[in-house]
Amino acid sequence: MEKMGKHQYQERLERISEMFAEIAVHADELSRRRCPYKNRFDQCTASFGCRNKRKPRAAGDPPVCASDDKLDYRGAWETGP
Repeated sequence: MEKMGKHQYQERLERISEMFAEIAVHADELSRRRCPYKNRFDQCTASFGCRNKRKPRAAGDPPVCASDDKLDYRGAWETGP
């Protein structure tokens, strides 16, 4: 395997940095409107009460997240006893 020169290394590092920056921007935008406890299967992974939790689709599955992602999800969290 050939050694990589400093210039090649720097080019690859910059390319990877650009890709991660795009991912971070997208993730930041999503986090402003999507509950961070909602997984890619629209299941709630929160270990606390939330008004958007619904019955699981199957026994043993996490509850379904009923959020439509159009509202500020933070208001759905229960803060009382």
